[in-house]
Amino acid sequence: MLRTILAITFVTLFLIISIPIWVILFIVGLFSKKAKDVIGYKCVAWAFGVIAFISGVDYTVNGYENIPKDKSVLFVGNHQSFFDVILGYHICPAVTGFLSKKTFEKIPLLNVWMYMNYCLFLTRTDPRTDLKLIIKAQEYIKAGINMFVFPEGTRSKTGEMAEFHEASLKIAVRTGAPVVPVCFTNTRNVLETHTPRIKKAKVIITFLPPVDCGTLEGENKKRPGAYVRSLIATQLEADAKLL
Repeated sequence: MLRTILAITFVTLFLIISIPIWVILFIVGLFSKKAKDVIGYKCVAWAFGVIAFISGVDYTVNGYENIPKDKSVLFVGNHQSFFDVILGYHICPAVTGFLSKKTFEKIPLLNVWMYMNYCLFLTRTDPRTDLKLIIKAQEYIKAGINMFVFPEGTRSKTGEMAEFHEASLKIAVRTGAPVVPVCFTNTRNVLETHTPRIKKAKVIITFLPPVDCGTLEGENKKRPGAYVRSLIATQLEADAKLL
């Protein structure tokens, strides 16, 4: 339980110390919104990196070369663990907003960082509200902000991937943004298989080559989510053999 206690303690201290940082970021934003975004993003990415270190996560990242550098992208990942978000945020090379559960919007201090970093909170119970958020994500993409979505909708309780919700891929279909599939392997063994204990685990994260939904044909064009899921499933099987 020591790792769990240390992680919770660090998060609590970071959120408290964040309050004066927000004031600094507000002042920076008066002169440069881009600088504010980058600094804010790096602050959270650093904090998540510390959490990964405290948790003893031995992670390997493959495929950075597959992330386009000249345009915003939609990252699409499988979802095994809460640590998918922690590691995903830490390793993404540029400002990236996450589509998250509505419950995280209710956590004081954390919600401020999430709003500041372009996160959107899906209800999963109100289709009209969620559609507006999907449209908002499209606006962020057009403004040059990467977005990250887990189309399964929730963490897998068995380790097996659920079907992908096709609506999530509309962010890419309607903006023309490349989809970068992200494969998380073995993250559930950090926490979910023995909650609330955090334990050391080896994790592999792979960025796959980008997918242009506009060039897909046939059934893949009708169901790009299912196509991207198949790519991640193949990589998941390959990466699991390396552990």
